[in-house]
Amino acid sequence: MEVAMDYLKLASAGVVTVGAATVYYLLQGPDPPEFAVDLNHQSEILSTTDGARISRLCPDNKLVSVYQEDVTTLYEGFQKGVRSSGDKPCLGWKPSPDKPYQWLTYNEVNERVTAFGSGLVSLGLKPQNETRVGIYSQNRPEYTIADQGFFRHSICGVPLYDTLGEEACNFIINQAELSTIICDNNAKVTALLDRRKKFPVLTRIILMEKITEENKTRAAHDGVHLIQFEDVEKLGRENPVEAKPPKPSDLCMVCYTSGTTGTPKGAMLSHANMIACISGALLFLEKCGIILNHEDSLISYLPLAHSYERIIEACILIVGARIGFFQGDVRKLMDDIKELKPTLFPSVPRLLNRFYDKVLSGVNSSKLKKFLFDLAMSSKSKELKRGVIRNNSIWDKIVFRNVQAALGGRVRLITTGSAPISGTVLSFLRCIVGCPILEGYGQTENSAVCTLTIVGDPDSGHVGPPLPCTMIKLADVPEMDYYSNNNKGEVCLKGGNIFLGYLNDPVKTKEALDDDGWLHTGDVGEWAANGTLKIIDRKKNILKLAQGEYVAPEKIENVLVQSPYIAQIYVHGDSLQAFLVGIVIPDPETFPALCSKLGFNGSIKELIQIKEVKQAILKDLTDLGKKSGLSSLEIVKDIHIHPELFSVENGMLTPTFKTKRQDVSKYFANEIKEMYDHAMENNKV
Repeated sequence: MEVAMDYLKLASAGVVTVGAATVYYLLQGPDPPEFAVDLNHQSEILSTTDGARISRLCPDNKLVSVYQEDVTTLYEGFQKGVRSSGDKPCLGWKPSPDKPYQWLTYNEVNERVTAFGSGLVSLGLKPQNETRVGIYSQNRPEYTIADQGFFRHSICGVPLYDTLGEEACNFIINQAELSTIICDNNAKVTALLDRRKKFPVLTRIILMEKITEENKTRAAHDGVHLIQFEDVEKLGRENPVEAKPPKPSDLCMVCYTSGTTGTPKGAMLSHANMIACISGALLFLEKCGIILNHEDSLISYLPLAHSYERIIEACILIVGARIGFFQGDVRKLMDDIKELKPTLFPSVPRLLNRFYDKVLSGVNSSKLKKFLFDLAMSSKSKELKRGVIRNNSIWDKIVFRNVQAALGGRVRLITTGSAPISGTVLSFLRCIVGCPILEGYGQTENSAVCTLTIVGDPDSGHVGPPLPCTMIKLADVPEMDYYSNNNKGEVCLKGGNIFLGYLNDPVKTKEALDDDGWLHTGDVGEWAANGTLKIIDRKKNILKLAQGEYVAPEKIENVLVQSPYIAQIYVHGDSLQAFLVGIVIPDPETFPALCSKLGFNGSIKELIQIKEVKQAILKDLTDLGKKSGLSSLEIVKDIHIHPELFSVENGMLTPTFKTKRQDVSKYFANEIKEMYDHAMENNKV
């Protein structure tokens, strides 16, 4: 009996010890992981190339151009996915909001790709790299099928943005000599036929949805062959054509940069360019412990007309994973995500900022919620600083469960690019989502991405070290007082992922690519002590004020947009004026609360007319600018508050969510003139 009692005492003590250890573990978190590289030494200086840096993940200090020997083109990449995941899901879509996702397997997609490619050749398109075909569509399975149909016969695709303005669209069709364009809906066909005289080169339109009688009649009258997408596939099945796959040096696509000013430029990207970028990304992720496989799924909503989404989807197809397309309405994106349950979620700061705002709004609705949330954030932030990223802590189960469920509950990687993201937002989301959120940097001309933050690196404010496919150097910008010997200068890139030049534009090509093959990005960077790159300024969008001083409006906007009361801001300057003004878009959730504190209530349209409200916003921006180290010349002296967000739909943003500065300036020309007149009249400057 005594022995039994002693045993029970020991067992009880053991339970208490184990319980205490479990509680300690839950509160303290696991040990820090092993990082892919030393976080204090993330890139390597090459002594032979003007201080250029490469990734420490480069094998034998050599840039990667091909990661998998059997994948040297995007055609080979897709065929590898077919071999590994033949009967597994490949492309998914929702037929209607009330119906579940439907899926095509890899084998089914490959059959349709084969038929569509043969159909194009049977229609008279030459299976050669000089043949260019336009594709004017939102993301959907037929987009990928058309793309792979091009590759099967070495044809070069030319994406047309879903939201391109008429002039840009006309320019692209003529410059790229697009005799054939593939459209997703009748509205685009109608728009093309309306402007048919502007581009006589167009003789054929292939339509994904059912052709209307009106468009059929109009096309016939205008001498345009209008044919159903599925009829091209049928033609190909009846007249099979042997594949003529591309060489790595062949063009994959001509990707037109949307441009914030001027006409778009057609960046020529070869299969080798795209594969080099993909190879660098896959090697990087593998070394960071993220190996993509056929169990992964991607939510496709960022425009396929851009290299960022193209690179990601190409990675997915190579590993045989699945791609689920959103319904085409960004307002229903969260519904699509909940159903699809993606493991990979590429994003942009604009969307992540809105997600951040929504979460904070919900938290601040209750004192108890805020108390628990602050406790959870404190604990997860401590883990994050040690490089620990997880979604299985006690706080994840109690506090963050609903947030993670909103993203489907399976996300294991989020990427963000195309614009800077606030360090506060980035750290916040890394804590609550419980998966790596990697910030990248790049542009169309380097096949989308050239740097990426290391998984587990807790610091923000930088875009990571170079990918293993790219070397980076900084070039002097004397007019802005940036010098490479101070680790600052224009970001210049070199590697297999650098584009071949701009289509039919040798002048702009020479401006971008120097004689040694370095791509000059126009962005100004700084090397941090740990070998990561910071983007600190923009060379191309600097302007000179009347007193002869240069300012960079985008840099100022990145500071001022951190105000909790605004969603967007456009900073305007003029060489005939000595100061800056701004167009402010208020945050629809925090702005009314500020007005209420000031004693005003009403709709946003009513509130923005109140003088005291405008003064409060301007003071907040002034204080924020001074606190952030902006000079007196960089402080906006007057603002106009506008109720409607800048968007792609209203023409104020490019499809990658960059401000179309020229268009915004024209739209608000009267308001800008009034601000300058008002400031001068009141001796504000």
